[in-house]
Amino acid sequence: MDYVTLAFLVSFSHVLSMTTAVSLPTDAMRNKSKVKRMAEQLVVRLNTNIQAPAGVTLASPADQLDGLSSVVALLDGYNDLISDSLNVSQVKTDISSLKGYLVQWRRGHCNDSKPKLSVSGPLQRLQSQRAFVLTVSIEALMRVKELLGQLLHNMDQLEKC
Repeated sequence: MDYVTLAFLVSFSHVLSMTTAVSLPTDAMRNKSKVKRMAEQLVVRLNTNIQAPAGVTLASPADQLDGLSSVVALLDGYNDLISDSLNVSQVKTDISSLKGYLVQWRRGHCNDSKPKLSVSGPLQRLQSQRAFVLTVSIEALMRVKELLGQLLHNMDQLEKC
């Protein structure tokens, strides 16, 4: 191999490695992209399958997202409140899948793999009203949709443990 060919190969491999390093997304970017896709699909499913009674709106305040762990806790809490009698098993499965993916991400991203979170706000209120199964279930579904909307507008929440 002559000097010119060797110089070309070294130069080409250097350019190729720089291009590859720049064009490959980071783990965080890949994770955010997957979460975004999962959340968008879940919102579409909620819009398609769940019709809140006319005139029903959510009372303020919305749940406050405070990083990855809060998203996991809220999804888990609301999913537990959704009654199987509403025939929304696919929605519940999608919420569980999203939550499971976020738990895996948290294990690889955060030091404390199972933080202690206390729930407050709308989730806590709904948990205290479990006797009203259908009403609580419908509001839980609406809160999941609201939560996903907040998450989709601020995906950086996922970088915070």
